[in-house]
Amino acid sequence: MKKEILHITNGGVLTGYLSELEVEGEIVTWQEMLCEGPTREVVHSDELIQARGQFLGEFYNIDLDLNKVDFALKQLNNANERYNEVVLWFEYDLFCHINMLAVLNLLLQKKINLPYYLVCSGRVKGSDVLKGLSELSSGQLLAHYKNKVLLTKDDLELSRTLWGIYCGKDHNLLKPYIVKPSSFKYLSNCLKAHLERFPDSKTGLNILESNILKILKENEVKSKHHLLGYALNYQGYYGYGDTQLSRIIDNLELFYTVSEDKIELNRKGHETVLGQHNAFGEFKNDMVFGGVEKMNFQFSKTQNKLIKSPMHAN
Repeated sequence: MKKEILHITNGGVLTGYLSELEVEGEIVTWQEMLCEGPTREVVHSDELIQARGQFLGEFYNIDLDLNKVDFALKQLNNANERYNEVVLWFEYDLFCHINMLAVLNLLLQKKINLPYYLVCSGRVKGSDVLKGLSELSSGQLLAHYKNKVLLTKDDLELSRTLWGIYCGKDHNLLKPYIVKPSSFKYLSNCLKAHLERFPDSKTGLNILESNILKILKENEVKSKHHLLGYALNYQGYYGYGDTQLSRIIDNLELFYTVSEDKIELNRKGHETVLGQHNAFGEFKNDMVFGGVEKMNFQFSKTQNKLIKSPMHAN
């Protein structure tokens, strides 16, 4: 039996795009958002599936489709006999990078001993903005594929280490890897972005929350939908989707006033943006990042690291 190329994509849109372009090989679609919610070091486990199902239901009212999970995992069975290489298609942002680390660890845990390649979009010649894979023209996407990067043993060990840290309790351990060279071109940006997802020690808001309030301060915003559009376009290396950012916007209602034709910061919002008020603990903030509860730590800009939050300092 002729061996095929195994492609693992970051979502259904890209899977459809590759199918339209008739890219040779079999495609597995990874449809998770492991940058939010609990994770476990062993990627394919009943414990992780149960934890993810509970999280997605409680936070986003999403039912985890176990049939899709089983189908994707079955495509990895006997991979060493069925495939001759694995090509990972993941983008420049944190959303994709956390998923990519999970996928790599799943493959390594399944002892799939094949060459691993990475196709990663981001900076594109002639564009001032970072591009997702599905935003590339067919010519650009195929050029990215042609120039795919072979991951080294050091890259695979790095992915194992980072996933273990992300699933653990001390995310400051990620800091040394921000400056470590690897084949993951955008990893440094994503690790820095992750640490800033914890509440700032001065304002009590993380960088995404602060940016949303700054958008309201600096722009005429007509509705939550209008605000969501801004937030999607100006989120940097996070790669969050509509559902995630809408949840954050709703959680920040304490800081703005909604009228018939506009949304404006209220006094508390202005004071928080200006660093005159610390809003830590004043609004719904119960997110989990891997193995750590968001509220257990704050990000100190002066120390450039996570510090224990006041309620967990002792």
